[in-house]
Amino acid sequence: MESVFALVDVLFVSRLGADAIATVGLTESVLTLFQTLPLGLAIGATALIARRVGQKDAERAGRTAVQALGLGLALSIPVGLAGAVFARPILLALGAAPGVLEHGVPYARLMLASFPIIMLLFLISAVLRGAGDATTSMRALWLANTVNIVLAPLFIFGLGPVPAMGVLGAAVATTVGRSTGVVYQLHRLLKGTGRLALRRRHLCVEWDTLRSLLKLSGGATFQYLLTMSSWLILMRIVATFGSAALAGYTLAMRVLLFAQQPTWGLSHAAGTLVGQSLGAGDTDRAERAAWRASFYTLGFLAAVALGFLVFADPLIHSFTTDPEVGLHATRCLRIVSCSLALYAFVTVLPHAFNGAGDTTTPTLVNLVFCWGFQLPLAWLLAIPLGWGPSGAFASIAITYGALGLASAALFRRGQWKLRHV
Repeated sequence: MESVFALVDVLFVSRLGADAIATVGLTESVLTLFQTLPLGLAIGATALIARRVGQKDAERAGRTAVQALGLGLALSIPVGLAGAVFARPILLALGAAPGVLEHGVPYARLMLASFPIIMLLFLISAVLRGAGDATTSMRALWLANTVNIVLAPLFIFGLGPVPAMGVLGAAVATTVGRSTGVVYQLHRLLKGTGRLALRRRHLCVEWDTLRSLLKLSGGATFQYLLTMSSWLILMRIVATFGSAALAGYTLAMRVLLFAQQPTWGLSHAAGTLVGQSLGAGDTDRAERAAWRASFYTLGFLAAVALGFLVFADPLIHSFTTDPEVGLHATRCLRIVSCSLALYAFVTVLPHAFNGAGDTTTPTLVNLVFCWGFQLPLAWLLAIPLGWGPSGAFASIAITYGALGLASAALFRRGQWKLRHV
């Protein structure tokens, strides 16, 4: 459901042309880099709370949740303000064309300024998942996306007294939608009718818990930072071939990310089960959960890849009528689909490592494959060898396969069982 925000933005904004699509793509890439903070904190929060729930210590789980939310706000507010202030130079550094800058700066400023809302949405979802309550998180995102879907066309194109805001309207709708979801999540946590309840007595600073959170989250944040920053550099390589190539890449990756979302659900479930099982002292159950989720995910992604290979053309052209944008998007979708099934291990097993408290292994794997392998390969194929944008797309497919096999081999070694939260 989180990915639907970006998909809806692209769907409506695509009616405004290639520059508008590129605007969303560049800004979402910057925001994705910023999201390494909530993603990293979410890993730490989920692992700690899952362990407390496995130990049947609901009181300690509630206090841990408050520490995580407080830490998230303290980090996200200054980051969001800095992003809003430096939106223009950030887009310039990414190679934004003049038309992209015209649309992109107001859009980027609002999206980056809303970062504290994104932080809360991610963190509260992580807290709920750690407690085994993914349903409340899902309902919040359903609500947030419903608001966004209703408001996006209204604010982008205008209706009656509501003026047409263009690309900026997509940012307004998304921010209002996410804010609505956060309000609902907080209401459910404070009401205390679910598996985890927050109470006034939990509002205190626990330095030991904060240290544990920072220890786990620091490794996880760096892990995501390596991955997300490499995607940002990859987008910079694609941007050298013009707005049409960048727009095509943006469309294809939004479709791919949306299709992968069920696998993220399985990966989060695997991370929670690993943490709870280790908390209960059952390492065999933890390992079974991770492998089972991996192979379910592999089967699902194999089916998705087959669908993309066959139906790439009609799918992409439902988003854009621009022939050049459609050509790049179709190529990207088909090339990446060639190794999409192996990405199952990349999706699930890092969450299993993190759920066990081992953030070092996936961090090192991401460092080697994202920075040491994918980026040099993308540059080599795209520019010196003259493959153009297709070279960057091919580097993604090759890295998916290599990263998946390496993750599976390292998990099978079983060193993660020796970690303790």
